[in-house]
Parts: sequence; structure tokens; C-alpha cells
Amino acid sequence: MQRVLGSLLIITATTCGGLLYAAELKNYLEKLLYIRHVIYLIQGEMEYTNAPLSEVFGKISMRVKEPYRTWLKAMVQEVEERREQGFAKIWNRSIDKYLCELHLKSTHSIQLKELGTFLGQLDKESFRHTMQMYLNRLELEIEKVREGMASKRRISSWLGVMGGIFLVVVLL
Repeated sequence: MQRVLGSLLIITATTCGGLLYAAELKNYLEKLLYIRHVIYLIQGEMEYTNAPLSEVFGKISMRVKEPYRTWLKAMVQEVEERREQGFAKIWNRSIDKYLCELHLKSTHSIQLKELGTFLGQLDKESFRHTMQMYLNRLELEIEKVREGMASKRRISSWLGVMGGIFLVVVLL
């Protein structure tokens, strides 16, 4: 009886591990989609209001969820105080400090940081072009994650079950 219960617990635990990995893949995709949403908000505010960056970040911070709200509020404060030499340094440091809990892959983090190098110093046309290029690249990355996610979720779920069965067979 103990062997059967132990076997069921092992299979259940490994299955849950596979399902948790699948859920983490879905959460990562949702993070990328929300970053896209925030960037679209920044683009829209800057194009239609022509407001300074600190005002744009302040308005958007009221419409987004955490940790993006904290990040944008910190950006407002940093831009207004201008402690750093350039906007790109402020942008990069704030991403590292406030968005680190998102655990973005290095490529996605680098792409987001690259956007900051151009954000504070462009005319309207160059800004529109740069934002569109970043959003197109982000769309491609989202599509890659989406394509890989379906198969990875299925594989991780089955791998959890099969790993549990294998472990039970080895232990018995």
C-alpha cells in the first residue's frame, strides 16, 4: 500500500512540476504582451500630446499595473531630477532596478534597453520610425515565443508524467 501511495505521490509531483513549467511559459508570454502594451501607450502619448517624457511617463503610470507603475513613476522622478548624464543611462538603470522581477531573457531585456537610447533624443519622425521598428521586433519575438510555447507546454506536461512513471519504475 505504501508503494502505491508513494508511486502516486511521485507521479503527481512530477506532473505538477511539468504543469508549473507550462504555466511559467504562459506567464512569460503575458509579460511580453504587457510590455508591448506599455510601449504602445508611450508611443501614443508622445505622438498625440507632444508632452515631455516625464509627463508621458506620469500619465501612463496611472494606467498600468505593477511593476510597470513603479518603474514609470521612478522614471518620472529620475528624468525630472536629472541625476544621470543621459536619458539612456536613466532608462537602462531603471529597467535593471524595477523590471528585474520580470526575469526577462537577456535578448528581450537588451532590446528594451536599446529603445531607451533613442527615446529621449529624436525628432517626431525618427521617434515614430524607431518605435515602429522596436514594436515590429517585439512582435516577432512574441510570435517566436508563442510558436514555441504550444509545443513546449505539451512536452513539459507529458515529460512530467513520464518522468514520474520512470522514477516509480526505477524505485520499485
